[in-house]
Amino acid sequence: MTEIKLGDVTVTRIEEQHGPIMPARDFFPDLPERAWQEHRHELVPDHLTADDLVLSSMQTWLLRSEGRTILIDTAVGNDKHRPAVPAWDHLRLDYLDRLREAGVRTEDVDLVVHTHLHLDHIGWNTRLAGGTWVPTFPNATHLMPRADFEHWDPARNPAVSGGVNAHAFEDSIQPVYEAGQVVLWEDAHPIDANLWLEAAPGHTPGSSVVKLASGGDRALFAGDILHTPLQLAEPGHNSCFCEDPVQARATRRRLLGWAADERVLLVPAHFGGHSALEVERRGSSFAVKGWGPFPRR
Repeated sequence: MTEIKLGDVTVTRIEEQHGPIMPARDFFPDLPERAWQEHRHELVPDHLTADDLVLSSMQTWLLRSEGRTILIDTAVGNDKHRPAVPAWDHLRLDYLDRLREAGVRTEDVDLVVHTHLHLDHIGWNTRLAGGTWVPTFPNATHLMPRADFEHWDPARNPAVSGGVNAHAFEDSIQPVYEAGQVVLWEDAHPIDANLWLEAAPGHTPGSSVVKLASGGDRALFAGDILHTPLQLAEPGHNSCFCEDPVQARATRRRLLGWAADERVLLVPAHFGGHSALEVERRGSSFAVKGWGPFPRR
């Protein structure tokens, strides 16, 4: 748990879990071997293991802005049946304890912002109580991109039922929707004077980013537009989980260019190490200009 101040906004990293997630060549099937070898010294040990497994953090960004307590994404969650990802099946983790250590009780959360609705960004929306999934944050509004809500709803799109998000809509989205806690948005959505949501489709139909501008500080909570620093040097290459590869590439280049040109602190959803970074242009690609102010985990 680490905390920084960006203008009038306090940002705290709440990590649910960290570790190897899958082989690099499976995660990024079209990234050439040459790239992994050329940039290996930049990736090991924070982002890649010695035996070429991608290291990833499942985490929430806790923001305090204009008197409200805001969570960006809610990680994997406990007790969830996750047949597509056995490592995330029926977890028992201390995420809520880590929130309490940051001074946040479940009833204190005012707003939950979802950059997209993959299973590792929605898990703590609900908890199991007496065999029923109930909202974890009873007083929170959940901002969800409409395009993702409709895409991952198996009643609307039966093709998703057996995929990577199997059971996630039913156990982590539908209960908060039925409780009247969900606001669906499209294109762009203001959060407050410091924060706003913008659509960034490609990884999923409704993928989005949160932009922060407060005082002289700028940040981009970038969700899953990239999963490894190697995608700075190789922005034309996607993860295997990107739903629309062409759009994902275009979105990544656009947002990395904006972050570089505007000197924005880039905060991807899953980076380990220092978690955040500043980027710079390097020819037609990008590079790490400097790592952010969070301590290296």
